[in-house]
Amino acid sequence: MQKAILFDLDQTLLDRNTSLIKFVEWQVNFFQLVSQENKQAFITRFIELDNNGSVWKDVVYSQLLEDFNIKTFSVENLLESYINDFNKFCRPFEKVPETIQNLYHKGHKLGLVSNGKSPFQENNFYALGLKEFFSTIIVSEAVGMRKPDRQIFEYACKKLGCTPNECIFVGDNHKADIEGANNAGMRTIFFHPNPSINSALADEKILHYEQLETAINKLESFILE
Repeated sequence: MQKAILFDLDQTLLDRNTSLIKFVEWQVNFFQLVSQENKQAFITRFIELDNNGSVWKDVVYSQLLEDFNIKTFSVENLLESYINDFNKFCRPFEKVPETIQNLYHKGHKLGLVSNGKSPFQENNFYALGLKEFFSTIIVSEAVGMRKPDRQIFEYACKKLGCTPNECIFVGDNHKADIEGANNAGMRTIFFHPNPSINSALADEKILHYEQLETAINKLESFILE
């Protein structure tokens, strides 16, 4: 049986929160959008408007320009910078590169399923340096399907040459990742560094990537039974 593992991107492989703060700090400084005195307020407001990536940045920048009375740059200027430059600040969670390489060398077939825009999400993933270990990379806009729709999970399995019941999905979002993958017939692992945040539907939960291989081994023992 082919051992297949699918991963979400944002806040699963990619530490998006940290990466986003680093990017916004750079953008404020590079474009001199606000004074140093107002810089932290700008960053905080950006994070609030972004709402964990659920709001596209044209809306975010439009509100920021109004809130901070910025006249020197347009929404289009700043959005273009976000699209082109965000990937330069993308960083994985601790131990992600080592864990992915270990899984790959142990014979697991790996894939990515991410909601978001294309090629923006692909470029963010490529920036992590993990592309060579992944057999398939699926972004919702590129395929016209979106998590939690079970069809995108089934499509990913076809790409990996497995069935959903032979696959494990790792993600951070209860609805899109865990519920969606469960509905498609997959085993699931919920990843979140905060021990107080959980997903009742997930088969396993990890706080750190050092725990991932143990969780996978547990689930694979069920799959093989």
